[in-house]
Amino acid sequence: MATLYQHRFDDVADYLHHRPPYLLIDSIESISDDAVKAFHTVDPESFFIRGHFPGAAVLPGAMMQEMTTQAGGVLIAANFNPMADYNTHDPHHNELALGVLVKIKHGRYRGFARPGDKLSIEVTLDDHIGDVFDFHGLIRCNDQLIYKNAFQLTNLPSDTLR
Repeated sequence: MATLYQHRFDDVADYLHHRPPYLLIDSIESISDDAVKAFHTVDPESFFIRGHFPGAAVLPGAMMQEMTTQAGGVLIAANFNPMADYNTHDPHHNELALGVLVKIKHGRYRGFARPGDKLSIEVTLDDHIGDVFDFHGLIRCNDQLIYKNAFQLTNLPSDTLR
């Protein structure tokens, strides 16, 4: 296992292959051995906000799940990346696809996020065996818990996704 990053938080793209409009992590506040804290501000122009729902826009729950998944991916890239030559700008270059979602154990919605809301995303690594990682996540809006979940990510050979 190689830790490739000295936990630089200036560019989320250094950790994830996701790009706009599907990159849902705006910034990273902290990364430790088993936790990551990140942020997302709900953009009223996002493709998933414009149609969900006209006249009463709310962030889709699936996007909250994806935010926690992407935050978990940041933690894997930062602390559990076995590749010495990892390239987030050319995923075909990499031997492995890091942090692929394989299981949602549960998700619980406790509130809504609307355009302009800044969300705090906290993801904790509960366990990992080999290339399988068990996480739980929390999303808060205005210090109120609006989503909590448990999920599993894995690292797969890149050619599996092609």
